[in-house]
Amino acid sequence: MSAGKANCLVCGAPLVYWEDAQEVECVICGKKETGHSICEDGHYVCDMCHRSQGVDYIMGLCSGSKSTDPIAIMNEAMNDKSIYPNGPEHHTLIGAALITAYANAGGKNTKGEPLDKDAALAELKKRSLQVPGGTCGFWGTCGAATSSGQAMSILNGSTPMTIEPWAQCQRLTSNILGRMADIGGPRCCKRTGYIAVLTAVPYINEVLGSTMTLPDEVVCTFFARNAECRRQDCPFFPNANPEVKAAFLPNA
Repeated sequence: MSAGKANCLVCGAPLVYWEDAQEVECVICGKKETGHSICEDGHYVCDMCHRSQGVDYIMGLCSGSKSTDPIAIMNEAMNDKSIYPNGPEHHTLIGAALITAYANAGGKNTKGEPLDKDAALAELKKRSLQVPGGTCGFWGTCGAATSSGQAMSILNGSTPMTIEPWAQCQRLTSNILGRMADIGGPRCCKRTGYIAVLTAVPYINEVLGSTMTLPDEVVCTFFARNAECRRQDCPFFPNANPEVKAAFLPNA
């Protein structure tokens, strides 16, 4: 497989996206389904084949991590070859990094007891695997925001019938999506992941009384692998436009 520049995992060719779903067949497992993208050479890779190794790696990494900084956890994971430049494995990574940092910082469950990190991660995995790739463009909600909301709902015990926990989850995801929209597209799982975590950590710390930590500065080292990187117009680019950076970071 080719990790490439956010291109086809099979041949490295650029991806082509359709507005309307079409019948496709995964070249790895043979699964037939409807999808929104193939590469220029006609290859289609289903979400499960795309993210299976990455999700397994994420679960192992988070289970053993002692870090209270979800950005550090994210960066360690994204440096592994199983985490591609873009893809639905990030829909697991963001929530898993938040749960891990929360638990490692001594976070409590809804009963006031130490959070069972492995059980929470297992539940996050189940939920996150239901979120397909491309939701940012086709559903109007980025998977990084959804993953953060899933993590929050696990931490605060939200269900469709709760009152305040339900509201807290909606507030968190809406805050994240608003900040993503302010910067704009196209999709970049690194940029949106950073935005989600930088927004989620202070919110969760305030609402749940946790003590997760964040670095003084977040600088992306993955931009060379993303052909659509916005470079100076991304606040995490090493030489970001000062106005772009200043507009985003004061709210972090």
